[in-house]
Amino acid sequence: MRPAAIWTIWLTAASMAVAAFGLFLVLVPTLALQGFSLLVYGDPGRLQALGGEAARYISLAHAVLGAVMLGWGLMLVAVVQRLLAHGSKLGWQLVAGSLALWFVPDTAYSLISGYWQNAVLNIGFALLFAVPLAATWRPCRRAPLLPLASGHRAL
Repeated sequence: MRPAAIWTIWLTAASMAVAAFGLFLVLVPTLALQGFSLLVYGDPGRLQALGGEAARYISLAHAVLGAVMLGWGLMLVAVVQRLLAHGSKLGWQLVAGSLALWFVPDTAYSLISGYWQNAVLNIGFALLFAVPLAATWRPCRRAPLLPLASGHRAL
């Protein structure tokens, strides 16, 4: 049983948004630095005011994070299109599991360290995935881990 196409389209778009945000962090580090400075401090120049070396290091951290998000987002697109769209339980588990493994520690650390604004941003990203994952759970939960190809047995 395959999930409705709307949900795989939605998950693909959300995954592409993760990749696009990652690419943004890599390609325009100064704008990303200003954006996070505005998000956290309400002032787009606050992080740059820390000084050249500190601002460059924060930009490096954003670029590395962006590269990871780009790779993760593109991997999510492949999993959604190749597995989850065909009703694969493994596909659903990979998407949901990778989101949980990002969301829980990232959001917890954001809250513990006092940067609740990042936790709010995380909730926005998580909601992009929560609705279609909830909608695709039923068709994927009883499926074999991988969709059957002719001549192959279920995992």
